Amino acid sequence: MRAVAVDAFGGDEHVSAMLDALRSSWAWVDELAFVAELDGEIVGQVLYNRAILDAPGRLVDVLVLSPLGVRRDLQGAGIGGRLLTESLATVRRRPEPLVFLEGIPSLYPKFGFVRASGLGFTSPSVRIPDDAFQVFVLPNYEPSMTGALVYPDAFWRTDSVGRRD
Repeated sequence: MRAVAVDAFGGDEHVSAMLDALRSSWAWVDELAFVAELDGEIVGQVLYNRAILDAPGRLVDVLVLSPLGVRRDLQGAGIGGRLLTESLATVRRRPEPLVFLEGIPSLYPKFGFVRASGLGFTSPSVRIPDDAFQVFVLPNYEPSMTGALVYPDAFWRTDSVGRRD
């Protein structure tokens, strides 16, 4: 999984460091790591991590999708879209009400993500452009759930927030 993620992001070692930090943190859940295989080889991966929404009067457990990657030579073949669609179908059965991500504004709305600020959510960092801060609403969502997303510390310790290298 690590090799695919690093390859997908052009060899960016921040991805590898982030995966190591996440794996050893409270944010990691084995069942939330999904892979795509082709001819018995892992060619894509997506990871959902635990995070917290600092909502008025309470903390809400939510998920953050990061990273999602497909081997560079297979990008554009629909593997990432299928991986995202199938993993979201599984995540829908979990208790968390929301999945957040920072990602390409023109890509993720095709899969049901919307601009998070439009639903009253505040980004965890000023380095994340508003249109890149997106959310996917799950069945347990309530419109009263608004507030600031709090990233797992692994994102901060590896300087993986709002990166646009």
